[in-house]
Amino acid sequence: MPNTRRRALVSWLLIGCFVPGVSLAQQGASGIPATTEGLVKVPSKRLGTVYLRPGADFRAYTKIMIDPVQVSFRPGWLKDINSSRGVANRTTEQDAQQIAAAMRSGFADIFAATFKDKGYEIVSAPGPDVLRISAEVANVYISAPNPMGGGAGTRTYTVEAGEATLALAGRDSTTGAVLGIAVDRRTTGGAGHATLATSTSNRFEFEELFRDWSLACVRGLEQLKARSPLTGKSGR
Repeated sequence: MPNTRRRALVSWLLIGCFVPGVSLAQQGASGIPATTEGLVKVPSKRLGTVYLRPGADFRAYTKIMIDPVQVSFRPGWLKDINSSRGVANRTTEQDAQQIAAAMRSGFADIFAATFKDKGYEIVSAPGPDVLRISAEVANVYISAPNPMGGGAGTRTYTVEAGEATLALAGRDSTTGAVLGIAVDRRTTGGAGHATLATSTSNRFEFEELFRDWSLACVRGLEQLKARSPLTGKSGR
């Protein structure tokens, strides 16, 4: 699909979820369809915005294929969090790349583990019983990243680690037919009061967020199976 169409759709989806203006495609992401043609918007108790293909039948899918996860930060995030820091305590581009790499691996591991726990086999090749999942974690904003080599004695307290937006697409792995698209913005859980932010606490909170998303997706898939073949009003 042309990149211009992809930018237009994904930007529209994110704006519709009240996410500060950013397009996933502008970050070089791939895997999210460029159009919702043939899909119907349905109400969802688990995810912010969901589109599904009427008539889709999810009952055959017993295996999951997970594409490499895309991660991108909110535009201006690095400049924003460094604006009140001294040189020794700034988060560098290298720090940001390390954080993104950790998020990619953490997200993939958590999604795979959650589906496996529910009896799904994780595979790397298409098949008639394989549902292919593409996911992007965008607009990542970490309130107080703890860069490696930060100045001694530096302490930052936050209520929650930050926020992010999940954009996810599910498709039949053999035909490539898009069966559903979901976009969901969330903040991390946090402790409910200001606590000391560390790289460990940040990672823990974001992994809990990824776990919440993975549970929402696997439970949603189970519900879709129970309702298959879908009508235009099927939700999750």
